[in-house]
Amino acid sequence: MGRVMWNQKTNLTEVDAPVLEDQEARLDPATELPAPTAEEELAGDADQAATGVTGEATGQTEFDQLKAERDRLLDRLARLQAEFENARKRAERERADYREYATGAAAEQFLPVLDNLELALKAKGSAEQLRSGVSLIMKQMEEILEKLQVKVVPTVGEAFDPRFHEALGTVERDDVPDQHIAEEVRRGYKIRERLLRPALVRVAHNAKQVEE
Repeated sequence: MGRVMWNQKTNLTEVDAPVLEDQEARLDPATELPAPTAEEELAGDADQAATGVTGEATGQTEFDQLKAERDRLLDRLARLQAEFENARKRAERERADYREYATGAAAEQFLPVLDNLELALKAKGSAEQLRSGVSLIMKQMEEILEKLQVKVVPTVGEAFDPRFHEALGTVERDDVPDQHIAEEVRRGYKIRERLLRPALVRVAHNAKQVEE
């Protein structure tokens, strides 16, 4: 009985051995894989070709988008340049119109003065009458200048100021403070605080005041 059992064990071992060897063969990583068939190779080539075509299409699409964006920016730049040029020309035209209007408005106020001067030249009268008429015209002229905010630069008795006065020389005067204006040779004018022309004056030199 013991011998029979040993034979059975031996038989089982011999039967199971090929099965284990077949399993080890299937699990061996060094076992070579079967070569791909022709259909599989064609399918792989088709996939690679499709991938290349897709990449080219994507690159062309991006290029077209960038080109369209560039064209749009160039068009916008051209429009902005045209608008800027139009605005510059419009501003120049408006400034020219304003200067013309301002000059015309100022000149219009002096027309009555010219009319009175013409009448004074045609008038027949004494020298005193002519002098009186000219004085009235001068007064009219000063009123117009005042409306235009043009004022006379103060001179006689004022301290000499090189910003508004131009000295033609000095005069000895003891009744006028030193370095003050003693005589006015020509009137000066300013509009608001901007000088139109300086007043020509002679400055006093007070020797008594200098010695003190």
